[in-house]
Amino acid sequence: MAALELRHLRYLLAVAEHGSFTRAAEELHISQPTLSQQIKQLERSLGVQLLDRTGRTVRLTDAGVVYTDHARRALRDLAAAERAVHDVQDLSRGHLRLGVTPTFTAYLIGPLLAELHTRHPGISLSLVETTQDRIEAALLADDLDLGIAFAGPHLPGIGATALFTETLTLVTGTRQSGPGPASPLPVRELTDRQLALLSDDFATRGHIDAYFTRHRATPRITVEANSIQALTEIVQRTGLATVLPDAITHDHPHLTPVPLDPPLPARTVTLQHREGAYRSAATRAFAQLTHDIVRTRGYTPAP
Repeated sequence: MAALELRHLRYLLAVAEHGSFTRAAEELHISQPTLSQQIKQLERSLGVQLLDRTGRTVRLTDAGVVYTDHARRALRDLAAAERAVHDVQDLSRGHLRLGVTPTFTAYLIGPLLAELHTRHPGISLSLVETTQDRIEAALLADDLDLGIAFAGPHLPGIGATALFTETLTLVTGTRQSGPGPASPLPVRELTDRQLALLSDDFATRGHIDAYFTRHRATPRITVEANSIQALTEIVQRTGLATVLPDAITHDHPHLTPVPLDPPLPARTVTLQHREGAYRSAATRAFAQLTHDIVRTRGYTPAP
């Protein structure tokens, strides 16, 4: 594919994304007349109209929808080919793009990245913390190499390998008296108890709320926070409790997990990828490292 044709594809996709020649030209750092001329050249070479310019916004024609779908895949595959060419099998260098859902940054990402740096200091990393649906969309668009999220219905084309089972539990800042783990606390005893919880833009909060509703427990939500670090600080310094993955308490000696009765439903954590995607040496090494860390840290094995 010639460089001019590649430029045509990128120009067309920019116009389709913005619905405007003006905004697309600004993003591409070219003049609007030049952009319009390049798109017309592409349409002439194909013998078909790709854009409908008659409305207030520029829209794809039926032919344009089909063509841009193939164009996106072609550019994605070319980018993958470039990474494959530059892949270094001895891991003296490399790059990994990883997406994770928010709770994992509180207890899993630190150990993973420390081990990655120890084993493979030449591999650089781009880390994105975002929602599960955005991770899957980014994997399909080839904007990420791997994702760490939960098992469940996935978008077509997403593959997932089970890593471990994450257990949510009540977490307090009060140390348990006596040896051994804390005794399970009946969930009904949380009624009217003051809690600090993640805000409802976290999927984990929905998981917690559904549990309380199912067991008719009505705690008082005194604090809502969109930061796990904020919650752990609040719990350590006040009499409030929270609900978080029990693994977070492993690295926080001032936090105590208190199991609930009945227990909160566990969730299976998975390592996600795009099916059929090129797996670089860095990607393969990180996948192996992740399984090793999960095993050595003693996380509950996935069913």
